[in-house]
Amino acid sequence: MQIMRLLRHLFTTRWSLNRAFDAETRHAIEQAITETEKSHRGELRFAVEADLGIWALLGGETAAERSLDMFADLGVWDTEDNSGILIYVLLADHHVAIVADRGYRDHVSNEQWREICARMESAFREGDFRKGAVEGVLGAARYAAEFFPLDGENPNELPNEMVFL
Repeated sequence: MQIMRLLRHLFTTRWSLNRAFDAETRHAIEQAITETEKSHRGELRFAVEADLGIWALLGGETAAERSLDMFADLGVWDTEDNSGILIYVLLADHHVAIVADRGYRDHVSNEQWREICARMESAFREGDFRKGAVEGVLGAARYAAEFFPLDGENPNELPNEMVFL
């Protein structure tokens, strides 16, 4: 395990999380999710975690592995159309991961999801968490609208609120 990674995780606190994703930013993310879900049957979740616990770090857990766990734990996989998308941010690692349900598998490549993540990470490096997060939601929602267009009723299967883990 890298010492620098351990130190980043030790010093990235809940306070850091609240500063980066303040109330206005959380509201903007939730509004973006709510508005975009009016145009497709996809379900988006946005989750942010300050750091991983010491045992996860000592075990070498990566942000990508953690995002898969959160995809399951938050029930993003459990949508009628297999149209769930999780945008996961691990603040201590400055890493964004997008995990999409199997309904996107044949349509959206890992590189296309990674492009959205890279744009978000770039905005985050500049300190603009609101811009990066909202652009990430809009980018993911474009694929949801393309492959799961609205066709009648559209129940909201997952909460639109951003979740701090």
